[in-house]
Parts: sequence; C-alpha cells; structure tokens
Amino acid sequence: MAEYMNTKEVAAYLDINEKQVYALIKTGGIPCTRVTGKWVFPKTLIDRWIETTSLKNSTELKAEIQRPPGAIFAAGSNDPVLDILINSMKHGESAPYIFSAVTGSSEGLRLLGTGLTDIAWCHLADPETGEYNIDSIRQQMDGKKIAIVHLFNRQAGFISKGPGPINTSFSEVRDKKLRFINRQKGSGTRILTDHFLQSEGIFPGLIAGYEDEVFSHLEVGLKIVSGGAETGVATSAVAKILGLAFYPLINESFDMVLSHDTFFNSYVQDFIETLGSASFRSMVSHLGNYDFGRSGRIIYSTKE
Repeated sequence: MAEYMNTKEVAAYLDINEKQVYALIKTGGIPCTRVTGKWVFPKTLIDRWIETTSLKNSTELKAEIQRPPGAIFAAGSNDPVLDILINSMKHGESAPYIFSAVTGSSEGLRLLGTGLTDIAWCHLADPETGEYNIDSIRQQMDGKKIAIVHLFNRQAGFISKGPGPINTSFSEVRDKKLRFINRQKGSGTRILTDHFLQSEGIFPGLIAGYEDEVFSHLEVGLKIVSGGAETGVATSAVAKILGLAFYPLINESFDMVLSHDTFFNSYVQDFIETLGSASFRSMVSHLGNYDFGRSGRIIYSTKE
C-alpha cells in the first residue's frame, strides 16, 4: 500500500518551510493530490522527484536561483511596520526590491549563514536581559563579517478578543483552559513563549493549542478574530490593527543582520534612510508602542 504524507510531514521530509511546500503546490512543482480537502503526497513519487530535482542539494539549489537585477533577498521575523517600510521603498518598475520571506528569526539567520539570503530580520533577545546573544548569532555566520542594525523597539504580549479582561500570564491561560495559538519553532516569539512557560513552571502540554502553529503575528491575530483560538502572543500593532485586547509581556529590539558588503549596498542605505524619515514615521505613528530612538544604529559589528 502506498505511503502518503501531509504538508507538515513532507516539509519535514524535505527540510523546508511548510509555506514553501504550498508554493511548490501552486506552481505544480511537486507531486501531490487533494483528498477530502487536504493535500497528500505519495512518498514514492516524492522520492523520485527528489532524485530528479536534487532539491536537498542546497548548493545546486543556490546555483539555480536567478536573481533579478538589483534585488535583495531577506528572510526572518515579521512586523507590520517592516512591511510598510519595505513597500515604501518601491519606486517604479526599474527600482530594486527587497524580496522578504517570513521564516522566523532562527531560520532567517540560518539562511543568511548559508548564503541563501542577504538580510535576516530577527529579535532573538534573551527575555531576562533583553540583550542579544551575540555569540549565538556569530556562530551561525561561519566567520562572516556581519553587522546588526537596529530598526525599532516594539511591544509583544498576549492578544485576545474583548470585552472581558485579558489574560496576563500563561498560568491564567492554563487555568481558564483558553485555546492558545502558537508560533512556529525557531521564531523569536516561540522562544519567548517557551521562556515564559518555563519561568512559570508550566508544562507546554497543559496549554490547549500549544501544538497549533502559524508563521506570523498577523496570522495569530486572524486566528483569534476567526474564533480558531482565544489568545496568543503577538505585537501590540497587530492588536491595534485588528481591534483586539493587548497585555504587554516584553519590549523587544527588532533588528536586521547582514554582511558588511550588503550593509554598504546603496539600496540598503536608502532603506535605512527611509526608516529615519519624517514621512515614514508619520505613516506608522497610528500603530503606537514603537520606539525609533535608535533606528539605523549599528549595535554590533565584527571587526575587519
């Protein structure tokens, strides 16, 4: 009897992001079929497809990438302010673009370390100190000359529907049996969530919905709006955009990690300049709870 995998299983089997699986489905690039509304993947056909495409050979995959002229690739965490900033940089068909993928902070750093992206967006701070683990980031860069540029500070915390009082701890989430929506493994928010669970002495399995994962702050909010969950951890901006209640847990630094060469790219310099512009600040001022006091500063750089 043929063995079948679901999207999560085939993503793990291919060692890629689950969203990349859906992209392959959309382009017809992977053998699959839909059964009772869900995609399934015959393992024998997947194995044959791997042999013919060499998908697992990252060096071959890298060689096949055709980069549009002037394009910059980015991956990692996400934020509504970042999306607005990237979109504000598009000035016509001939202008360069930042192509950004939402992968989570850890995966963004891994992709930067392997040369598959130019920029990693991340907020991998120690929840106890709020400071970066520079050694951890540097190890993933494999001796590359890198810089960490601060973009902004933001608040992250519990979000939920009103009108009742919002939960203020994971103990409340557990005791009230609230349905939680989690972020994917490796994301900065997932690391934050696991830290607070550990600090409160709560076994993750006692949180209803802990295994349910989405890939962005906005998806956390939309899951709550649609009734698929009752609470989750996301930014205050998402709560404000969707009209949800918010309880802060941490004020975190959102930054970009990139090589020295990429930092001096003219488009990256335009990006940093736009970040500091009055017009951009005015555009995002309604989101609130953002601090741009150190925006554009290099907070860490390896020595030449």
